[in-house]
Amino acid sequence: MKKLLLSTAIIASGAIGLAGQASADGHCGTVTIAEMNWNSAALMAQVDKIILSEGYGCEVEIVPGDTMPTATSMMEKGVPDIAPELWANAVARPLAVAVDEGRLHIASDAPITGLGEGWFVLPHTLKDNPELKTVLDVIERPDLFPHPEDPSKGALHTCPSGWNCQLTTNNLYRAFDMEAKGWLLVDPGSSAGLNGSISKAADSNQNWLGYYWAPTDMIGKYDMQMMDFGVPFAGADNWDGCIALPEQECEDPKPSAWTESVVNTVITDDFKKRAGDANDYLTKRVFPGPVMNGMLVYMTEEQANGEDAAYEFLSKHSDVWSSWVSADVAAKVKAAL
Repeated sequence: MKKLLLSTAIIASGAIGLAGQASADGHCGTVTIAEMNWNSAALMAQVDKIILSEGYGCEVEIVPGDTMPTATSMMEKGVPDIAPELWANAVARPLAVAVDEGRLHIASDAPITGLGEGWFVLPHTLKDNPELKTVLDVIERPDLFPHPEDPSKGALHTCPSGWNCQLTTNNLYRAFDMEAKGWLLVDPGSSAGLNGSISKAADSNQNWLGYYWAPTDMIGKYDMQMMDFGVPFAGADNWDGCIALPEQECEDPKPSAWTESVVNTVITDDFKKRAGDANDYLTKRVFPGPVMNGMLVYMTEEQANGEDAAYEFLSKHSDVWSSWVSADVAAKVKAAL
């Protein structure tokens, strides 16, 4: 991480030195983009690289990133210039301060539509049981989701040990009094186990209820549907002070909708000042959820990296991304594909 911060600081100092020239010639100079270590963020970073370099004349450098170290580096050192997909819940308070002070800017507060965490079901479940509108409705029908070891009980699939969503799902299970209503938790053991349980249910036309998140390839592959909980969000004190904590620290969890997942595209003040029209691109760049999920399926099935997927996206979905830029920029990008 120290090497990353040093290298990005050097890159950023070069970018600042080029700022005057960038402003004069209409280009945005040297730009560093954080490529997070999950597929949707890798795709977004590489799409930004291609469009900013080919369409706007930027000199783009991709640097490795992750939520906490990238946000901290941007707030404290002003590098990298762009975090395309920053899940902001984990850094909400310091990010708000940095934005208020003008050190960072939210270029887009929703770069992907339809994203979020919660409890999902497979689409055939809703088709066969249209009365299931909310989680509250589902909880009344444990018979539709038989537990693999005790078919007389319903199965709620939680997360592997060590994932925070195991705490939240387990506490919501208690908040909704699901044990008394005929449900048992299923610990999948691993990410592969969680995915395997979904695939098995989908392939055998069985019902499945459990935690997942979007955008992901599993959501795209099986068209999984996130359920409305049927109750409002019960407040940050209940969520952060109970639901998100270990059971021994959450004595009385209240029923609640899942906390809102906040994902932003974040840029530094330096980039905003020198980027010119490239700022407009980032504010307009919104990936439709179904398109993003489809690209994640492509990445998984083809074992494609972010760069491969970016070229695939730009080639196959010009109707989407051409609306983010001017006709002149779109022509430059298309000529480079």
